[in-house]
Amino acid sequence: MSEVFQNVSPNWYSLTMLLAIILSAYYWIKMSRDDGRLPLVYICALGCAFLGAKVAYLISEGWLHTGDDRWLHWLAGKSITGALLGGYIGVELFKKLLGYQRITGDRFALIVPFSIILGRLGCLIQGCCAGVSCVLPGGLDRWPAVPVEIAFNVCAILVFAYMRHRKWQTYQHFHLYLIGYGLFRFLHEFMRATPKPFAGLSGYQLIALVIAIVGLIAYCRRKRMLLATI
Repeated sequence: MSEVFQNVSPNWYSLTMLLAIILSAYYWIKMSRDDGRLPLVYICALGCAFLGAKVAYLISEGWLHTGDDRWLHWLAGKSITGALLGGYIGVELFKKLLGYQRITGDRFALIVPFSIILGRLGCLIQGCCAGVSCVLPGGLDRWPAVPVEIAFNVCAILVFAYMRHRKWQTYQHFHLYLIGYGLFRFLHEFMRATPKPFAGLSGYQLIALVIAIVGLIAYCRRKRMLLATI
């Protein structure tokens, strides 16, 4: 997944990413009225998300850039899949370190896809993260990778809002999102114009599989925990 943006002014991706950070910060601050540990969890999770975004990019395609402009690629490159995985690990890790045991995930099944939509709108405006060349109705010569991912996340918001309203799979929504998004990104990556140096797979596909597996493991653990309380 190419996430390197250059020769663009203003940088819409950075602006939409900043908006997503502000939105998530507002949610955490709102939750932290009852517990002062939550702002610290958020700050640590945000740091893990940025670290994950960078590491995922470097593993997936950053190492392929060896020219004189490699530093520009290495500094600017980032990955939504890495940010999602890093942020989730950061939240769970620092909640455990701080002894915070309340479940926070269900609302994030709404706010995370919304944040990803904001980021992808930045991609759409900047014209990055293109799909593979193909022939489509309407004269399109490339797969509309960014609009398809936006559509997936819009559907995710609608589905989880309905599940929240009906109280279906309570406390499992974010785990289900991790599973669904991970599988979606693994399959959708075949239609994206990204380097695929790992036996025909991209690094982002491997990370997407990890996201889905982590979500499945977390779902099963939460299910056992909930059954034990009945």
